Amino acid sequence: MKKIMLICMLLLGVSAVSRAQGGSGRGMMSPADRVKALKESLKLTDDQATKITAIYEAQTKQIDSLRNAGGDRSAFRPIMQATNEKVKAILTAEQAAAWQKEMDERRARMQQGGGGAPPQK
Repeated sequence: MKKIMLICMLLLGVSAVSRAQGGSGRGMMSPADRVKALKESLKLTDDQATKITAIYEAQTKQIDSLRNAGGDRSAFRPIMQATNEKVKAILTAEQAAAWQKEMDERRARMQQGGGGAPPQK
């Protein structure tokens, strides 16, 4: 009986730690989730969504490899800026303006300590 209780407690502890880390432990949305959000907010075409998904997947791989190599957060900035430029090149002028507005609002919320997630409606 003690072994069963011990195993249950261990599983519960592992589950709690995993949930606290957001599952993946990265704290970032997956490339597919990011594109899904953009597709809704910017009305992306399927072709745009496919191209942007590939860009975000490449960024995720770069950042993960840099993180695993012990890189600090300041090293992520050039990767993120390059990704943003690639995404912007795929968008129409109207989409790019709306996307830039979203980015500016997110940056303002983060500077105020509110996090990068959009407010709940």
